[in-house]
Amino acid sequence: MSFTKDNVPARRIAQLIGFVSVAVGAATVAAIFTTAPINPLIALASFVPLVLAGMVVGLIVSLVFRRWFLVTVSVVLVGVIAAVISPLYVAGGSTDGGQTLTIMQSNFQFGRADPTIVVDTAREHDADVLTVQELTGSLVESLREQGLEETFPYQYLIPDEAGGGGSGIYSKFPLSETRELTGYGPTNLVATVGFTTPFTLVAVHPGPAVITPPDVWTAELATLRDQLTEFAAGSAPVVVSGDFNTTYQHKQFRELLAAGYSDAADQLGSGIVPTYPTDKSYPAIIGIDHVLMRGVDARSLEKVTIEGADHHGLIVEVSVH
Repeated sequence: MSFTKDNVPARRIAQLIGFVSVAVGAATVAAIFTTAPINPLIALASFVPLVLAGMVVGLIVSLVFRRWFLVTVSVVLVGVIAAVISPLYVAGGSTDGGQTLTIMQSNFQFGRADPTIVVDTAREHDADVLTVQELTGSLVESLREQGLEETFPYQYLIPDEAGGGGSGIYSKFPLSETRELTGYGPTNLVATVGFTTPFTLVAVHPGPAVITPPDVWTAELATLRDQLTEFAAGSAPVVVSGDFNTTYQHKQFRELLAAGYSDAADQLGSGIVPTYPTDKSYPAIIGIDHVLMRGVDARSLEKVTIEGADHHGLIVEVSVH
């Protein structure tokens, strides 16, 4: 008697697992290739690595119980999903030439980040530029008291005491042509950084997925794509740093890259870099903080923990051409 052949209850359970795996996989494929403003698909695309792991389990169960149709469909779906994310694990950038500087990115969770940790982290990593989101006026004062403005003598800050909408740029180099980008709920900023080779710095924070109405979330990312296309048409290098509230698995994010940019994680072959959430009992599982670049190469990328915040910070060393 064969357990996998003659045990009817086990075969039925295996078939159910296989069908569920295929159904979720099919929905996930739809999620990563659509820009439709549908919240369940937007949410599903955020969890592709977890879905992929579950599908592999379903595939193994179907294989063990010889459910060949389910095996075939599962292999195709896993292959499609893997084909989308696998380029992230292959380094494709150059680390030669150019003047180097270090960019730090951090979301402060409604101004709750520990100001001492923020300042110490920036100094420890010798950050040259710091982009921040969810910046409050009270946190600006606390950071000033801890000496952040001594480390970064140039700032462009638009805090929001409610927390979620505030944003800021801190820099060791002069900032010019500063302005707020229109078309968003939270504040998004742009400035020219007077580095050895001046470059355009965009500090971004579109509205959060699922919480923001899906049509608004989709529209904000379309607005960001159009604005990045305009920046790419200029002659200056461009760095886009922030909490994008979208993952590489979302087609909307890949359309930002298609506007002429590369992701630091993609250049370095770092794969999906989970940055959110960090205030739970489990590790961060979603990669929504990114540093994109044009005319700039990534040399290294590191996640850092900022106490009080619900995102990992990013430390990215780059070379500007």
